[in-house]
Amino acid sequence: MVLQKKIKKPMRIPRIYYSQPLATDTEIILEADAANHVGRVLRLKNAASIILFNGLGGEYKATLTEVSKKVVKAQITQFDDISLESPLKIHLGQGISRGDKMEMTIQKAVELGVQTITPLFTERCGVKLSGERLEKKQLQWQKIVISACEQCGRNTIPVINSPLPLQQWLNQPSNELKLNLHPRASYSINTLPEPSAGIRLLIGPEGGLSDIEIELASDSSFDEILIGPRILRTETAGLTVISALQTRFGDLG
Repeated sequence: MVLQKKIKKPMRIPRIYYSQPLATDTEIILEADAANHVGRVLRLKNAASIILFNGLGGEYKATLTEVSKKVVKAQITQFDDISLESPLKIHLGQGISRGDKMEMTIQKAVELGVQTITPLFTERCGVKLSGERLEKKQLQWQKIVISACEQCGRNTIPVINSPLPLQQWLNQPSNELKLNLHPRASYSINTLPEPSAGIRLLIGPEGGLSDIEIELASDSSFDEILIGPRILRTETAGLTVISALQTRFGDLG
């Protein structure tokens, strides 16, 4: 019996978000969250390679020059004009859901290429957010967006807007193709026209949209679409529709 040697796959170079301007042939000090991730979570050492991006497009190869409990420094060596953005612009209006469902929806929507996310207060959202609690939740959502970009390779940070009441979001002027997922709709994604100005997608919370909200969306020129015969949970519904839209009009194939 001949034993085959296991081939070690090369380690993936960590991608780190940096909120300030970046330039080649400069040394930077990583921000607190990034430094903690590099030093304590990944346990990288001096001379380790990382990739930096600041959300303005492209990414920068860098080498760690100092890793300590107090500071992590990196020398930027090269800029690569890399973009993984989808040609399909999607604005997701997502009814706010409970617990970690909303966080998962945001994370996966970013991975699937959504450019804009607006959390929505609806009749059945079941989540009360205001004041300091709302501010903390927004910061948490923003961190999830950045982390998802670090993981999936995107160099442009999607916009996550402040939560809005559904009616206010519906009233925003837009040339996008407006879609509302509805289990009793007669149209499917395969019947949609080419969205020349992108797509504005409405997904309800756990309890779904009320009849009044569905009527309001219809009055705001949202077309009702069907994704299949089964009723999906809110955290599944939006991601399923986004995947199907990206397959038909975007960069999933």
